[in-house]
Order: sequence, then structure tokens, then C-alpha cells
Amino acid sequence: MRHPGNWIHLCVDMQRMFAEDTPWRVAWMEKVSPEVIEVAGRHPERTIFTRFVPPENPEQAVGAWRAYYRKWQEMTRERLSPEMIGLMPELARFVPPGRVFDKMTYSPWVNGELDRRLQAESIETIVFTGGETDVCVLAAVLGAIDLGYRAIVLTDAVCGSADETHDASLKLLGDRFSVQLELLPTDGFLSRL
Repeated sequence: MRHPGNWIHLCVDMQRMFAEDTPWRVAWMEKVSPEVIEVAGRHPERTIFTRFVPPENPEQAVGAWRAYYRKWQEMTRERLSPEMIGLMPELARFVPPGRVFDKMTYSPWVNGELDRRLQAESIETIVFTGGETDVCVLAAVLGAIDLGYRAIVLTDAVCGSADETHDASLKLLGDRFSVQLELLPTDGFLSRL
């Protein structure tokens, strides 16, 4: 690995609604959280935590998202306890200096605000942790690559709810984007800073 240059850690959706007993629970989140905590704890000032924020109700969603939230009504804000949208407590303690970026879609890049913030800080590299590998992490990584950022995915600090698609996503990223992206274990990244 070459030095990451000016980098940030983008911790994707490590929220209570995915870590606790909900229909969207990701069992592997508990297993990868020590690695995520290690990165965020060593570099909280370089960490941005994204949060996936559902609409108040399905009718506030746009387009195909309405059907999605009709299926998952119990995960809308009118039914979900507000604390469940929050970060896992062991990560929330890093804010501040860590920052929170809320999004209503899989990708954090849709409205351009995150890119504007990172450009203002002259960020070159984004280090990814969080969940889910085959949904929000994948969308975040592909968007970062499209925007010209160098991407580093910490393979032991990302998770999904299905092993097969998690593994396939890492293989896809490693095989197809090897010039723009690196797959590394957490200790491999931290030891080279």
C-alpha cells in the first residue's frame, strides 16, 4: 500500500437499527465493529459516520422508494424509535471530533454535499468501513471512484447480512477496480500510516 495522502475514514451506516433486533439487523455488524472502533478510535478527527435515515412514512419517499418503505413500514421514522437511527453507542462516543453525515439513499453522494465537503478539505483517499458491503458500502465506494477518490476498503471492517453477496462484492471491487481501489485488512492499513 502506498501512503493514503490526505484521507478520511467513511464509516457507513453503523447504526443501532442495523446492529440491534430489527428486520434490518446485520448479524455480522457485531463481528466487524472492533475493527471499525479501532480505526475511528485512533483517528476520530478523520472519521465521518454516515447514517441511513428513513422517511417519516412511505408517502414522504420518492419514486420506487415509496414501494420499498411500504414493504418496510416498521422501519419508517413514524414507527421506529428515534434512537435506532443513531450510531452504535461504542461509535457515537467519537462524535465530536468525528462527524455525522445523514443520507436518505444507499449512496452518500446523491446531493453532492459530501463531495463538496471533502473537496474543501482536499481529501484524496477514502477509507471505507461499515455495512452493508453489497448495498450502502458498495454504493459509497463506486460513487467515490466515480468522483476520482482513491478508495481503500478494510475487508475485516465491512459486513453484510449474506455471506455470498458480501464475498461477491469484495471480489467484484478487487477484480474490477484494482487501479482505483485497494482491499486491505485493518491492521495492514493502520500499520502503514
